[in-house]
Amino acid sequence: QVLDTKDLQVFKVTVNGQDAKFVFGEKHSFKGTPLEITLPFELSRGQEAIVEISFESSPKSSALQWFTPEQTSGKKHPFLFSQCQVEWI
Repeated sequence: QVLDTKDLQVFKVTVNGQDAKFVFGEKHSFKGTPLEITLPFELSRGQEAIVEISFESSPKSSALQWFTPEQTSGKKHPFLFSQCQVEWI
């Protein structure tokens, strides 16, 4: 599984609570760097997988946007979202 990243520091990846191996691919000048995740188990058709990524962004990280707590419906917590799309191989 490959995700798009740009200027992120990734600390840990889990899938359904299990540690997953990950590695960054070759950095591209404007496209960013692919984050390649190896699932810790075989995924069967229709099976749900929850991928959690512990990361830190930087001011150079693109396609990441934040809503302040005041901009969210609950008005209590900030919200991070990305406009990138996942490319599952």
